[in-house]
Amino acid sequence: MGNVTSSVAAKFAFFPPDPPTYEVYTEEDGRLVLTGLTLDKKVEVHLLETKAGNKIVATFWKHPFARFTLLYSHGNAADLGQMHELFIELRAHLRVNIMSYDYSGYGASSGKPSEFNTYYDIEAVYNCLEKEYGIKQEDLIVYGQSVGSGPTLHLASRLKRLRGVVLHSAILSGIRVLYPVKMTFWFDIFKNIDKIRHVSCPVLVIHGTNDETVDFSHGKRLWELAKEKYDPLWVKGGGHCNLETYPEYIKHLRKFITAMEKMSMTKPTKELTSIPSIEVKHNKCLRFGIK
Repeated sequence: MGNVTSSVAAKFAFFPPDPPTYEVYTEEDGRLVLTGLTLDKKVEVHLLETKAGNKIVATFWKHPFARFTLLYSHGNAADLGQMHELFIELRAHLRVNIMSYDYSGYGASSGKPSEFNTYYDIEAVYNCLEKEYGIKQEDLIVYGQSVGSGPTLHLASRLKRLRGVVLHSAILSGIRVLYPVKMTFWFDIFKNIDKIRHVSCPVLVIHGTNDETVDFSHGKRLWELAKEKYDPLWVKGGGHCNLETYPEYIKHLRKFITAMEKMSMTKPTKELTSIPSIEVKHNKCLRFGIK
């Protein structure tokens, strides 16, 4: 069994940009700043400590009239230095705050990338949103692109009052990207196919029909398994890393945000259940391959 685990780990690899595309430095007044970001962008930079003891970089992009906050988990081969233009566009067109972060071992975040470190990373970011900005679950939409769908569904399966989930070029699981298996093995990683069943809020799935990295069938199956489905966006001819370039992408996201705003005014809030913690003894995106 150990050989099987090693084989899967060898084929499913993380690809942080090397070298990182940005640095973090401290201004004289104590504020953290990302290289490449000017002061007029209204971005606040945080260095957050995770359960694993890693220090991860997070950025909060504030919109003055935002109703919701988007917690964005990016793709595998990206770091925050490559995401500026996308976040500026999303903030402006969707009128939302955006909180994004670099996984452990990505960008200026310390530690090594791993499945469970991404879970600890997103938990630390959520805690920051809750404590530093007073963001409630009802006002939070979690967004996972490609491998970012792993930490996104990890969090969404535990928070029962989230406003919504967006899955962009998402994976069913790590091994299912590599092999067309029909069952979940214990050594698989990012078992989204199981976690989607525990998500209680509306789920929007976006996937390209010509995705060469994560087959279109992944997005279709996740949408089928979602309890509360929102109209999916199947981008005809879209690949894995170019969906943001299609005009229907931002149009459909805006429609989703508007629907969530209407729902927040008419639908009663669900009762909050306990949230267990995990205990374990454009823009570049996801790549899978042999190391």
